[in-house]
Amino acid sequence: MVQQDNKQATRVGLFLNPIGPKRAAFQATCGEQFGRLLLADGAAQASLLLAQYTVDLLVIDLECFDRGFDLVPLGQLIKQRAGAPTLVICPFTNAGWLPALMPFGPLEYGIAPMLGDELAALVAARPGAARSPAAGAPQLRSLMAAAASVQAAIADVDDLQKLTRQLCGALAGIPGVAHAALFYPNDAGHLQLAAQHSGRGLDLARILPHADQLLESPMRHAFPGLLAAATGDMSLLDAPAKAGEPELARALADNGIGMVLGVPLPARREGAPRGSLCLMFERARQFSADDMGSFIALAQLAGCALRMAEMGRENELLLGRLAHLASTDVLTGVANRRHGEYQLELEAKRARRYKLPLALILFDIDRFKAINDQFGHAVGDAAIRTVSAAVAGTLRASDVLVRSSGEEFQIIAPHTSATDALKLAEKIRAAIAATDIPGCDRVTISLGVGQITDHESADSLTVRVDAALARAKRAGRNCVELARQ
Repeated sequence: MVQQDNKQATRVGLFLNPIGPKRAAFQATCGEQFGRLLLADGAAQASLLLAQYTVDLLVIDLECFDRGFDLVPLGQLIKQRAGAPTLVICPFTNAGWLPALMPFGPLEYGIAPMLGDELAALVAARPGAARSPAAGAPQLRSLMAAAASVQAAIADVDDLQKLTRQLCGALAGIPGVAHAALFYPNDAGHLQLAAQHSGRGLDLARILPHADQLLESPMRHAFPGLLAAATGDMSLLDAPAKAGEPELARALADNGIGMVLGVPLPARREGAPRGSLCLMFERARQFSADDMGSFIALAQLAGCALRMAEMGRENELLLGRLAHLASTDVLTGVANRRHGEYQLELEAKRARRYKLPLALILFDIDRFKAINDQFGHAVGDAAIRTVSAAVAGTLRASDVLVRSSGEEFQIIAPHTSATDALKLAEKIRAAIAATDIPGCDRVTISLGVGQITDHESADSLTVRVDAALARAKRAGRNCVELARQ
């Protein structure tokens, strides 16, 4: 006991924080553990004190420091220590400080806010120099194995939902991890719980409100997974009670969770919403620089895989859109001539192979040139759109309406005989005659109808039906003619 008192009497400490009340609070809480306690409000003053005194313990409280400005000066202090004991007090909301400072030299850390006498206990524990490399080797090996599992999980997976599930399954295999979750923005940019894997039956969807827009959740300032996505910074909660949300702390504790780590995923682009990995551990533990680096690498790997899956989905949508544009008439939205020719050839082959009836109807708008000349091309375009829409409304889902050119259309009618096609054509003719056309009088159409024969080609059928259409126009228009064999 006397020996311990003597050590305290000669022990020199240095506490660094820019806020006066914080320095006073540390002195009140831990001052008795030192024979001499030095206080500094900035890195420059602390560096001078380190040069002047043999400091047994440097304590850096990161609250109110700015990583953008203060990282290098604070890192230089750790480097100046040359392995001597350094304790960093890091807010749980800004745990990205830790992997940023660790390359400067060995340190141990505590996570703020401190509960009860936690700070005094940390200082009394006399943090030592870095752990030996052998001490962290098993944990590092397990993280390397997890990285290999993640790589295996994402290999050749292009489905986003499947990928997120497999990622969480691989991350849950890290020793000590009781639950792994992945938060990711949906197409609208709203953060959602994309997937989770639990060995304890924990369901985050029951704990976190506003499931469709998690960044609107009241837990966004308390739960590390949401914090990491919202701020783009790592968040480390080494005791659920530190979150300041009793219900959240109780739910985590009831499920055997002692520590929660949130690691942000890379943003898809500047200013874009980001996601996060969330790992929940059975108990709190200290992470080394290698551990932190592994977690960041896992997040980068996951982010890359997710982006690749997204790009694959976007490419599929783009290809679908391009295919639609290539096969669709711009003015009317129905099939264009090229797609119509392909579709007719396809149906003709099917009809011949399975001995099925196939009918073709050709029609055009009567005296369409006069409409353009009298009312203008804008009215002519409106007439084409109106006729197309009216005809489409009379067809079955299996029928294909095609705009062949100008005012000319065709209807490919599978499983339809000539008799039924004549009835359909007459129905269409009557519907158009009764349809109002914006900007001009009503219009009429002339139609030709034909059924494919056993050995007839699509081109031959088209020629026969086109001849029937010509007869309908010669017969006075606004009528239907059946193609001759």
